Amino acid sequence: MNGTDRPDTVIARPGEPEFAAATAVFNLAAPVYPAAAVTVRTVEQVRTALRRAQRRQLWVRVHSTGHAASSARPMDDSLLIRTEPAAPVRVDPRTRTARIPAGTPWGAVVEAAAEHGLAAAHGSSPTVGAVGYLLRGGISFYGRRTGLAVNSVRAIELVTPDLELRRVDATADPELFWALRGGGGGFGVVTAVEIGLFPADRVITGAAFWPAVHGPELLSRWLRWTRDAPSAATTALRVMNLPSVPGIPPELTGGPVLCLAGVVLSPTADDLAGAEAQAAELLGPLRAVADPVLDTWCTTAPSAVLRTHMDPVDPVPVAGDHLLLSELGEQGAEVFLQVLGEGSGSPLVNAELRQLGGAIAVPDPAGGALSHLDAAFAFTAGGIAVDPVATAAIQSHCAKVRSALAPWDTGRTAPTLVERLDQPQRHLSPEAVGRLDRIRRRVDPFGRLRHDVPPGASTRY
Repeated sequence: MNGTDRPDTVIARPGEPEFAAATAVFNLAAPVYPAAAVTVRTVEQVRTALRRAQRRQLWVRVHSTGHAASSARPMDDSLLIRTEPAAPVRVDPRTRTARIPAGTPWGAVVEAAAEHGLAAAHGSSPTVGAVGYLLRGGISFYGRRTGLAVNSVRAIELVTPDLELRRVDATADPELFWALRGGGGGFGVVTAVEIGLFPADRVITGAAFWPAVHGPELLSRWLRWTRDAPSAATTALRVMNLPSVPGIPPELTGGPVLCLAGVVLSPTADDLAGAEAQAAELLGPLRAVADPVLDTWCTTAPSAVLRTHMDPVDPVPVAGDHLLLSELGEQGAEVFLQVLGEGSGSPLVNAELRQLGGAIAVPDPAGGALSHLDAAFAFTAGGIAVDPVATAAIQSHCAKVRSALAPWDTGRTAPTLVERLDQPQRHLSPEAVGRLDRIRRRVDPFGRLRHDVPPGASTRY
C-alpha cells in the first residue's frame, strides 16, 4: 500500500454530479444526505476514501444499490462510500464457488453461475446488491433447502479502518469471519465475497393469482401444506393491491388478489419428476378452490427465479413493515385476512407470508453471528409512498397489522427485511452482541464505522 491518495477518487459534496450518483438509492422514499460521498471500484480507492474521512473527521458509511436505505441511520456527519464492481463475477465450477465483487447485483451472479449449471441462494430481485444481502442473512427462494444465504459465504475480502486489505475465512481470522456474517456491519469496507454454489438443473416456479374472495380457503390449504412441506420447496403467499400501470396484467388490478409464488428445485435431471410431483401436491389443492385468473407456474431454467417475485426493477418510493411470526393456525389466518384481505381497506400493495422452516431454521455449526431464523413465517408489507398522505396511511395500517398479529410475533427480525430505522431490529442474542462489540473494538478502535451498525447489533452505539 502506498501512502498517497488516488487522484481518481472523487470525494463529492451535495450539488455535484458525483454526489448524486454515489447517494442514489432504490427506495425513493428514503433518500440519504451524507456530508460527502464517493464511488469506489478498487481497493486503493477504498483506502483513499477511508484516509480522507479520517482527515476530515467524518464517520464512514457504506452502501451499494441502496435497497436498505430506509433502515439506515442518518448520515449528515458521514462520508458515504458506494461500492461498484470493477471486475465480473468469477465462477469456479470445480469447487462450485463464485467470487463476487462488492456492488454486484444478483442478476449478474445468477447469469454467471447458470453457465455452469449452478445456482446461488440469491434474492428475489436481480437489482439487489449481492454482498449486502449475503452478509445480512438473506432469505432465498431456495432457502428451505440451502439455509440462510449468509451460510454460503466462504471468504470475505475487506479493507479495515487501519487501511489493511484482509481476506478472512474459517482459518484466517475466524473471529472476524464469524462477526461479518450477520453481525450487522461496522468492521470495514467489504470489497468482495466468495460463496458456495449448488447444482440447479431445472426449477418449477411461478406465481398464481386468485380473487381475494377465495382467500380464506386458499390460505387455509396453503398453511396446512406448509406444515409438512418438502425442503426443496419455498413459497410465499401474498395479498396484493396492484395499481393499473403498464406492465401489470389488467386482470390483477381493480381489487385485492391472493398470490402464491415460489420455487421447487430440481438439482439434477434425475430429480425433475419428483420435483414436479411436489409442485403438483402444492398447486393442485389450490387450483381446485378456483381457477386462477393468472398462473405462470411452469418447469423452466433456474434464471427464471429472479422473475418469480415480480419485484420492481426501477427505483420506487416504499414504506412498510416486517415481523417474524410463529405458526398462525386457524385463528391467525382469520386475523391475517381481517386486516389485509378483502374488505380490510388496506392501502398496502403487498402483504406477504414468506415460508421459513426447513434448513432456514437449522443453526449452521460453521456459521456466523446469524446462521438461522427460528420462525414459521416472515411477514413483510409495503405500499407506494408517493406523498405524505399515502405514507401516513401505509404506516397507520402497518401499525394496525402489527397490533393484530402481536400474538404470533416472535419478537425477532430478519435484517434484510427490516423496513425502517425505528422498527425493532432483533436478530442477535445478547451474548452475540457482546462478542461483536469486542471484535469491533479490535478492528475499529476509534469507531470510524460506528454509525453503520444497525440498532440491536451493538450496545456501544
